[in-house]
Amino acid sequence: MSGMRIGMDLSVRMNQQMILAPRMIQSMEILQLPIIDLQAKIEKELQENPFLEQKEQLGENEEGAEKEFNPDAPLKHDDTGDLEFSRLEALNRDWDDHFNEEHRGSRGALEEEGDRKMDAMANMPDRPRSLQDHLDEQLGELELDPEVRALAKHVCSFIDRTGYLGSRIKTKRRETDDESEARETFSPITLLEIAQTYDQLVTEDEVEDVLVSVIQKLDPPGIGARTLRECLLLQITDETPCADVLRVLVRDHLDDIGYNRIPVIQKATRFDIPTIQEAVEALHHLDPKPGLKFAESGVQYVVPDVVVERNDDGDYDVRLTDDWVPNIRISKRYFELYKSKGLDEAAKEKLRKSLQSAQWLVSAVEQRRNTLMKVTKAIIDHQRAFLDAGPEHIHPLKMQQIADLVKVHVTTVSRAVDDKWVQTPRGVFPLKRFFGGGKVNVQTQEDVAYEVMKQKLMELVSDEDKANPLSDEELVTRLNDAGYPVARRTVTKYRKMLKIPSSRQRKDWSRV
Repeated sequence: MSGMRIGMDLSVRMNQQMILAPRMIQSMEILQLPIIDLQAKIEKELQENPFLEQKEQLGENEEGAEKEFNPDAPLKHDDTGDLEFSRLEALNRDWDDHFNEEHRGSRGALEEEGDRKMDAMANMPDRPRSLQDHLDEQLGELELDPEVRALAKHVCSFIDRTGYLGSRIKTKRRETDDESEARETFSPITLLEIAQTYDQLVTEDEVEDVLVSVIQKLDPPGIGARTLRECLLLQITDETPCADVLRVLVRDHLDDIGYNRIPVIQKATRFDIPTIQEAVEALHHLDPKPGLKFAESGVQYVVPDVVVERNDDGDYDVRLTDDWVPNIRISKRYFELYKSKGLDEAAKEKLRKSLQSAQWLVSAVEQRRNTLMKVTKAIIDHQRAFLDAGPEHIHPLKMQQIADLVKVHVTTVSRAVDDKWVQTPRGVFPLKRFFGGGKVNVQTQEDVAYEVMKQKLMELVSDEDKANPLSDEELVTRLNDAGYPVARRTVTKYRKMLKIPSSRQRKDWSRV
């Protein structure tokens, strides 16, 4: 024991940690939303938060009172360019001075305003039709025994969004049993497992019989397949061009088709090359993931957040496309209800949180407008050549450069351009399209964006001899000769990014 010492140490460690206020988190979320999602967010808040109202709904009396206090006055900027939110923080204590008794609204007026708000929101879009909805509807129309229909619905519940038979399984991390740490993974499922999870006693053969005789005959063709090969074979009918040849190729030579090993297929099948290529062309019209056309996210339409137009002076004007997004402000009537003395503390606290949330949203929407406008203007100023002469004249540009120009953090720029589109005289582009690195052209000594090098790579492949496609090494040589210094691994990376097959896969064997 004499060799042992028991001691106690007290250590103090200082740690710097940035804690984001809820309003700043909301501000960043609003900034990142594209225009469609912003509209949905505001409409949802208009439904749920009584302190928010649309300016279009204001009457003459309210418009007159609005001049006394304008919550939409431009926000001040500090030296760093960040928006000043202190005015909004002071609303709770300041608004008593701006709203007096003559503006107080009755409860009937509040109910009337709520009715107008609900009417304005009545045209919300319906939920998109899902793959499961489509399958359930077809099963309901078929003349099936109740037992067969019930089993078929059970099997359909294991069809994933791509249309394949599979299962979504929650897999927990090894080091924890906490359900919150579980992650959702995808793995194939056997017919036996499907049978074992059914609430009635069925065999594996009965499950397969329902799968093959009922489910795989539903629309879309290829549904309920267990492999890519089975999915494609289910889509081939007697009306499919080269149906007999195509069945042979899909059944026995799917890998050879993927690697463009046409001579191997010719030797094994004795089909001539034109026949094989005609069948391969028919294969391209089959759908490897038939369920995706019913993806629950629905059809995604590109709606630009920003429009860039050329004016009479030859310069470019920038404007936001948020005219049809609800223009919101704080409701004076509900603010007065919040300030009334007849409310208990619990109701008062609930209203206080709603008021605070409404103030933050109004502020965040205004900040989004200002930031998106400043960032877009800075981008357009830098990429003038892109607009004047075309995409091949894009300049290298990093987000940090724009952040320095508009005096915000680079993550703010990233959020501002994320999932945003801009309509220009050259077409509609994602805002991220204008960013990218570059190199110096050794011939012209000008900065060349990587996007230009990718465009040059596509041109070389487009103009190549299809019977003898250019290898990656040959593409490197051609690019270097044109003044674009690039390594072979870079060419390979760009080729894969552009979804250009390898030279072997691009070879047109009919011309050999």
